[in-house]
Amino acid sequence: MLQYFITSKTRRKIITMYSKYPDYRVHIRGLAKITKEDPGNISRELVRLEKIGYVKSYKEANTKVYGVNQNFIIFKELQNMVLKTSHKRK
Repeated sequence: MLQYFITSKTRRKIITMYSKYPDYRVHIRGLAKITKEDPGNISRELVRLEKIGYVKSYKEANTKVYGVNQNFIIFKELQNMVLKTSHKRK
């Protein structure tokens, strides 16, 4: 169901991961490994998602990590939609 609203497969995987684990912070390569997507695609989507405010980037030591902005205006609605659609598959 989510694929009809969010057409980018990579963006869908990022939103799903952050909906399930909202406190998780990870760098681009780590997120690419988790989602099994190309780091270039992950980077491109994170830039787009950061531009609209869904994710925030943080500097930890020498690494740039990303985490979800739980104050994003529709974060709870997206999270609920992801959690509802992921439970129906199981």
